[in-house]
Amino acid sequence: MSTIARLKGFNFSYFALFALFISFLPVYSAKVGISGTQIGLMLAFGSLVSIFAQPLWGMVSDKARTIKKILILLLAVSSIVGMLLYRAEAAWSLVLLVALMNVFYLPTDPLVESLNFQTAEREKVGYGSVRMFGALGYACVSLTAGYATKLWGMNSLSWIFFGMSVIALLLALGLSDVNTSASRPSLKHLKNFLFQSHTWLFFLLVLIVAIPHKMNDTFIGLYMEQLGGDVRLTGVSWFVMTITETIMFAVSSRWIKPGKEATWMAAAAGLYALRFLLSSLAGSPYVLVGLQVFQGLTFVLFYVGAMQYLYRIVPEQWKSTGQTVLTATFFSVSGIIGSSAGGWLIDEFGGEWLYRAMAVLSLAGFALGWMILRKK
Repeated sequence: MSTIARLKGFNFSYFALFALFISFLPVYSAKVGISGTQIGLMLAFGSLVSIFAQPLWGMVSDKARTIKKILILLLAVSSIVGMLLYRAEAAWSLVLLVALMNVFYLPTDPLVESLNFQTAEREKVGYGSVRMFGALGYACVSLTAGYATKLWGMNSLSWIFFGMSVIALLLALGLSDVNTSASRPSLKHLKNFLFQSHTWLFFLLVLIVAIPHKMNDTFIGLYMEQLGGDVRLTGVSWFVMTITETIMFAVSSRWIKPGKEATWMAAAAGLYALRFLLSSLAGSPYVLVGLQVFQGLTFVLFYVGAMQYLYRIVPEQWKSTGQTVLTATFFSVSGIIGSSAGGWLIDEFGGEWLYRAMAVLSLAGFALGWMILRKK
């Protein structure tokens, strides 16, 4: 099996785990009696933990000059923690296990993305052609897991997670590690990068757009139930989202050319605003499902644009660390704000007003994106 073929298979199984953790955790938590506000606070606490854990593992990877070995270690621990997570029924045990997933599992995401990006460059293939298999794995498991929980109950997620973890681990053992920089990592270079004004503006834009994105990830299942849907339609929603991601990942490298990343990020923020405004007006769960076709045009264009921009400005020796800062901003810092504020909003005012607030935040991201373009 070629290096790229093995990497594609790994992406399929690895991002299938993300589907189980991100898409179904809020629904599982609600089924065991946790309120929307409590779910939001639990996920916000997990995101707070990952803010420290993700950069830590990224720096360990850069210092050890290996991604593969750190990735295998973290996945092995995560397979056990994830299996226990979907067997927990007490609130305290859920909080503990979610925190552990944010220590060991969430930090693997920037390592995988760094491995994907650098391997694609080395093998002279498009990053999107590799990453699309991750989106496909997310889509397939989102759909099948939704029906599995209807047949065998929510606890079946425990064994599905463990089985996919074993497959991902076996494929990870056969991956090739990426080449590290010939220079040793320099803290001076990292400090200079982090304290430049354009770096801060870039990460501020990422944060503003990521907050409503994380709100949608966390609360679409609860909003679906408010509109009269069930867990199967939540699974179908994630299937629609990730199928459109798969298509857009395949073509994103042709669209997002070097030097044009900020333009695409601003455009994606505007599309996020339109997507969430229309979602707030959805009167049917089936309309909400249909609106998830926006996912490819919003998440993929914004995230790939952000990653390509980051890799142009981050010091060579700190690529893994730079990727972890991007991931921590997009998924963790935003998760603290989005999960806690979103949980309160959906409990107090309902999903309609939550999605209106998300549209306003996305519009602010659109405005900041165009301001950055004008300053450039």
